[in-house]
Amino acid sequence: MRLGIFAKTFAGSDPLTVLTAAKAAGFASVQYNMACSGLAAMPDSLTPGQCAAVAEASVATGVAIAAVSGTYNMIHPDPGVRAKGLQRLAILIENAAALGTDMVTLCTGSRDAEDQWRHHPDNATPEAWRDLLAEMAKACALAESHGVKLGIEPELANVIDSAPRARLLIDTLQSPALAIVLDPANLFEVTPLPAQRDLLSAAIDLLADRITMAHAKDRDAAGGFATAGQGVVDFPHFLSRLHAAGFHGDLVTHGLTAPEAPGVARYLAETLAAL
Repeated sequence: MRLGIFAKTFAGSDPLTVLTAAKAAGFASVQYNMACSGLAAMPDSLTPGQCAAVAEASVATGVAIAAVSGTYNMIHPDPGVRAKGLQRLAILIENAAALGTDMVTLCTGSRDAEDQWRHHPDNATPEAWRDLLAEMAKACALAESHGVKLGIEPELANVIDSAPRARLLIDTLQSPALAIVLDPANLFEVTPLPAQRDLLSAAIDLLADRITMAHAKDRDAAGGFATAGQGVVDFPHFLSRLHAAGFHGDLVTHGLTAPEAPGVARYLAETLAAL
């Protein structure tokens, strides 16, 4: 597995500065965000020069662009908001190769109109599922036409809130573009260790053929998020099960500060070396 980190962990508004910091902290790849180029995370346009700057910084530093963030609320209650998000996603998909990547990460969304990462009870309704299928089908058509993978992440607060729901989406749409980003900390809040291990193992078994990236975020004992290695997630178990399932992609950490990054890189590297 290749160690990566969210590029936004590091300050800077040009890709060379950000990728240089990622390399210095011990990471070989990043999940890029266009904010690191001084742009909106979901820009309304991209120039060839802006794309080339990211790709050239990747070559210069040796830090790969594992994916670029294309998150918007795919089940926002306002169809107009969804349409604008899809337009911006199309720009990232069309320019992914020029940015030096073949994957764009998504947010399957929430019916919460203000925060796509906040749970809403209507996420479980047939109408929310219908809207997700329609929106994701459009995104998949765009991605397939450009040879791009779409990384979706099961998250408790979103409409795809579990591994079984992610599997259902994959099996329903039957698109080769759909890929899984698996974050152990997004599959539970407070769970006893044996149950946590069973949950993570089951998720990996169910989604193994589509997992193209793993995330490394942690949970504290009260259910809040924590820096990888500082909480209750059993990373040795999670990573060993990924390895056994044949996963050799990027392990990308986030939810940490820049000063914490070198320590997390060492922790994850040591955990992987012990497998």
